[in-house]
Amino acid sequence: MRHIPLEEYVCQYSPSVIVSRDNERLKLVQTLGDKFDFSALTEVDDSVRSEIIEELPSADVARGVAELDNDDAVYILEDIDVPEREEILAQMPAFERLSLKRSLDFPEDSAGRLMQTDFIAIPPFWTVGQTIDYLRSEQDLPDEFFQIYVVDPGYTVLGIIPLDKFLRAKRGMRIEDLMNRNLITVDASEDQEEAAGDFERYDLVEVAVVDENKRLVGVLTIDDIVDVIHEEATEDMQRLAGIGDEELSDNVWTTVRSRTTWLVVNLVTAVLASLVIGLFDATIEQMVALAVLMPIVASMGGNAGTQTMTVTVRALAMRELDRHKIRRLVLREMLVGVINGCIFALLIGVLTALRFFNPSLGIIIGQVITLAFGREVQFVQSPVTGAVDLLGASYSQYRLILVAIAIVLATVLGAAALGGLAVLWAHS
Repeated sequence: MRHIPLEEYVCQYSPSVIVSRDNERLKLVQTLGDKFDFSALTEVDDSVRSEIIEELPSADVARGVAELDNDDAVYILEDIDVPEREEILAQMPAFERLSLKRSLDFPEDSAGRLMQTDFIAIPPFWTVGQTIDYLRSEQDLPDEFFQIYVVDPGYTVLGIIPLDKFLRAKRGMRIEDLMNRNLITVDASEDQEEAAGDFERYDLVEVAVVDENKRLVGVLTIDDIVDVIHEEATEDMQRLAGIGDEELSDNVWTTVRSRTTWLVVNLVTAVLASLVIGLFDATIEQMVALAVLMPIVASMGGNAGTQTMTVTVRALAMRELDRHKIRRLVLREMLVGVINGCIFALLIGVLTALRFFNPSLGIIIGQVITLAFGREVQFVQSPVTGAVDLLGASYSQYRLILVAIAIVLATVLGAAALGGLAVLWAHS
């Protein structure tokens, strides 16, 4: 049996090791000492990373973070309290400290926080040969890069040269004749989700990040954007389920707190539904079949609304909706709701008539199912239309509110449909 040295084992499996050893995490990091790779902390949950950072001496954290790429270092430092962060930065080399401070000055979840500050920038009057000689002789180059940036003395981006185009060029060709002047740049203060949309829209692998004066301050690469897309998709799924920022490493009480708010919302909607049903209790007492049919009406109408809501929220997240598309989406979903309502009204009406030997009851519940499908879809879509007209492209700020409104309307409307069923039965 081959014995693997501890440091080699952690290099291969460090994220999973750190996550799975709750009571030995700090001991493991301290045992490794200088051999511990701090990049492993970018792969674990926020709570695990915070727990380790809090227990380590600031000098050890400063040493480990200084060895990381700028974007990874910012990712670790941004969740640390400001006084502790300043203590760590004070023990780092001056160049790394200033670079990290500049990145941390940008808003949270912005392109400036995500960017790498290592890039290749050259003047336009160089030739391809001069640039090749520079790349061969320069020791402090990025580990990976996909394009070369052409800048003026003030670091304003004049153009870019993809590596494939650069490598095919003659040594004597001037850079200004080779560069691509059709620039796509990202503002450092721009939200990282918007930057991810630019990568998707223009099929980018790397893009320049500029400050408010249009000076080149960093670059975003596709590997960082993939992480952003994953994070945003996870966030959307968690908010739809009402579990907040919950992580697998969270303890019991943290998990309880993250879920309680949404469960309270669901409790309120259930109480509202019960109050509506209570208005028809005398009628329901006269016909036990109504109590049997209540879950069917509530479930089918609610599921129709949930399907519409899911399609709409996804379209919002993917930036696929505008004032024209939202009208088409509302019309389509209403038609789908009506058609599905007719189909299931016929099916449930026939089954009800056969089960209770009462054709009139089957007709009534069929009518209520049709009403529930159509109105559920309409009420779920209404807040979407209003939000798009009011907020324009600011989707991320109201997704959770949209879901809450949809659930409240869907639940109460389902209860109202049940009441309508009871009234129709009483007058039939």
